[in-house]
Amino acid sequence: MVLFSIPFNEITESFGAAVSCLSTSHLTDEVIRRSKRMILDTLGVGLLGTSTPVFNTVLQCSQQALENSKVWGRPGLSLPPQYAAFVNGVAVHSMDFDDTWHPATHPSGAVLPAVLALAETLPVKPSGLELLLAFNVGIEVQGRLLRFSKEAHNIPKRFHPPAVVGVMGSAAATAKLLGLPAAQSIAALAIACSSAGAPMANAATQTKPLHMGNAARGGLEATRLALLSLEGNTQILDLESGFGAFYPDYVPHPLAEVTPTSHYRWVLEDQNIAQKRFPAHLGMHWVADAAIEARAKFLDKCPNADLSQIKKITLRVPTSRYVDCPLPVSEHQARHSFQFNCCTALLDGEVTIETFSKSHMNRSALKEMLLKVQLENPQDNHSSFEKMYCEIAVETTQGEMFTARCNTFYGHWRKPLSHEDLVRKFRANASTVLSAEVVEGIIYTVDHLDTNQDCSMLWSYMHFNKHMMHRDECRSSQCNASLLNRSTFE
Repeated sequence: MVLFSIPFNEITESFGAAVSCLSTSHLTDEVIRRSKRMILDTLGVGLLGTSTPVFNTVLQCSQQALENSKVWGRPGLSLPPQYAAFVNGVAVHSMDFDDTWHPATHPSGAVLPAVLALAETLPVKPSGLELLLAFNVGIEVQGRLLRFSKEAHNIPKRFHPPAVVGVMGSAAATAKLLGLPAAQSIAALAIACSSAGAPMANAATQTKPLHMGNAARGGLEATRLALLSLEGNTQILDLESGFGAFYPDYVPHPLAEVTPTSHYRWVLEDQNIAQKRFPAHLGMHWVADAAIEARAKFLDKCPNADLSQIKKITLRVPTSRYVDCPLPVSEHQARHSFQFNCCTALLDGEVTIETFSKSHMNRSALKEMLLKVQLENPQDNHSSFEKMYCEIAVETTQGEMFTARCNTFYGHWRKPLSHEDLVRKFRANASTVLSAEVVEGIIYTVDHLDTNQDCSMLWSYMHFNKHMMHRDECRSSQCNASLLNRSTFE
């Protein structure tokens, strides 16, 4: 009870202060004596442990990384596959621009980096269809696990979902790509479960993207350990103390029996994906669309009006503490701020990548407008990406009121981006790193994955960077890659 009377950051600050201030002068003779015993004992059991089967297995797994996988956008740089999966996974989620599913998670970023990193090391490269199958197995496992909990249908409060289900999806996808039998696939899931979980407290910080990278890496490592016969609990998905530890209302159900001739209904068939138009938390897209509509109404009636005439802004949104950030001081906080995305949409009529730059964030007009925002949490506005809405009311100094409501933003699974707009988004993003020829090569390769017998061009394309290669070398490599890519299908 005493803890609740302490300011919520005081305990953490006290820990930080202690870590910073403690010095060798604080050590007592008794602490030194006991800690030396602990160190000696730990070294001894550690040395003894080097003779155990589990040590030999993980050592063997670590030494197997003789083959390397490409780091996206870094020509000439490769890493052991699990680390390539990690850094590429971090890249996917580094701006919170990746896809979102329902129940809430970012499904692709934990799976695709792991699958591509593994595929690149295989002696026989998988076909595009085999790659698609492995990817979809990873997506399917995530979707099924999320549906075993009602809590998972809401905006998460405790665990960041990719760190929970993403690592399981990565394990399932890489197990499928390796063709593991059922027993080893189960082992991969059990091992991966011990790498699952990351707290939502690290949302809106630089650490959040690591959740995705860790999920991609952890799943791939789990599969490689299972391939070496490491075992885990064979009932990991059944037990409250297994995967059920992440959701208090976890009620698992068996999947439908799969036979070579049976039809299988994928979750992805019934639940589409949300793909974002700008790099921010999904909830910000409702806010931006509502704010842009309110701005249009304001300027339509008062074309020459100054937005400084806005006296008060009321946002009616769901209760969600980690995206209620009145005065963000970093780009990561801004990506998770109802208030920031509302105000920048009112000022600019859009939210873009540049919105989260220091120059935009430090505008005096934006800072002044942020002070005018008030949040309301109507009881009927549920903390769920399926059910939430955003209402905005803009009141001017002249007493006029302009309102707007967004029930479904453009890009939501109920209102998905057109194929043309999705390709346009890809071109805009990829062209920041790749030349136009390579960008078009990736579009072509992905479009033909289901008929491509060798998808190695996909990760080869991802290895380019137009800013890190000499012009002649880049042109030559692009030409050769483009010709090879076309010949694959002809």
